[in-house]
Amino acid sequence: MPHDAMMIVRSDLASRIDGIAAASGQISLAALCEQVDAIRSIARAHALDAVERLASLMESAIAYNGHGPVIMSYLDLMRDATESEAQGPEACTVYTAALSLRLGA
Repeated sequence: MPHDAMMIVRSDLASRIDGIAAASGQISLAALCEQVDAIRSIARAHALDAVERLASLMESAIAYNGHGPVIMSYLDLMRDATESEAQGPEACTVYTAALSLRLGA
C-alpha cells in the first residue's frame, strides 16, 4: 500500500479512537462495540496487527466488564499503535505487556 494511502487509514483509525474517547461515559454499549469492531476490521484489512490485537482485547474486556473507565487504557494504547510503524508479532507483545502494566494484571 502506498505511504499516502496508509497515512489516510491511520488518520481514520486515530479519528475513530479519539471519537470513542471523546464520547466516553456517554456512548452506549452497543455503539461502543460497533465502533471497536470497525477499528478492529480496518486494522486487520491493513495489516495493523498491534491495533487489531488491542481492539480485540478491548472487545473482550467490554464483553466481560462493560464500558467503564478501563477503556481509556485500551484507547490510549490503540492510538499509540496507530501511529507506530512496528506492527508485527513483537509489537503486539509489547502493547499487550503495556496494557497489562496499566491494568495491573
